[in-house]
Amino acid sequence: MHTFFGWNINQYIYFGGYPEPAGLIDDLPRWLNYINDSLIETTISRDILLMHQVNKPILLRRLFQLGCIYSTQILSYQKMIGQLQDAGNTTTLANYLELLSGAGMLTGIHKFTIGQARSRGTSPKFQVLNTALMSAQSGKTFEEAQEDHDYWGRLVESAIGAYLLNSIRGTQIEVFYWREKNAEVDFVLKKGKKLVGIEVKSSRKKETLSALNLFKKMFNPHQVLLVGDHGEGIESFLQTPIDTWFS
Repeated sequence: MHTFFGWNINQYIYFGGYPEPAGLIDDLPRWLNYINDSLIETTISRDILLMHQVNKPILLRRLFQLGCIYSTQILSYQKMIGQLQDAGNTTTLANYLELLSGAGMLTGIHKFTIGQARSRGTSPKFQVLNTALMSAQSGKTFEEAQEDHDYWGRLVESAIGAYLLNSIRGTQIEVFYWREKNAEVDFVLKKGKKLVGIEVKSSRKKETLSALNLFKKMFNPHQVLLVGDHGEGIESFLQTPIDTWFS
């Protein structure tokens, strides 16, 4: 269940719902300073660099920034190396992504396949664990973010992904994405033998229903959900316990 602090759903999607800076959203520079300095930098410096052996701290910070920019997008480790200077090897990047995930900042969602070993070898889909991190790195105001339809679609999808990943802690549920050629389902929930496919509807996507239909045909999931326009409302979805979708 989510608390929206009296905000409308669009404010929640952009500002992310951290309780401490909730009172600063009307003063964007102060809110940005809090997120970037008190939250992001403190977490990286204290919770990661002081607690783990990190040979390339600048690379870890750049990986975090890259993940915020590309949240909800699938990027191979080879493509990451091409985007980052002094990136080392794919194992280093995978390890740093695990550290960022453990700190509650950024993770990589694996592709759903039949067979866990194959899944772990796939390209990860970047996912921020709170949309405030994505907004703070974007350089866009709340109004500018809403006007950029492609960016706003990714921000909405990131809000759904963050909710799912934070909700599965302490459960037997796993979160994946699925992709077959040009067909993609944003999130796949797996609990035992049950699957739930979730597609976030946005104006930037043209083949939402065909992807869900192909996923249904191939895997016979417990159910599929369309979140957004003409589907489950975003606010309603964020306030629904994740186990509900397996009932």
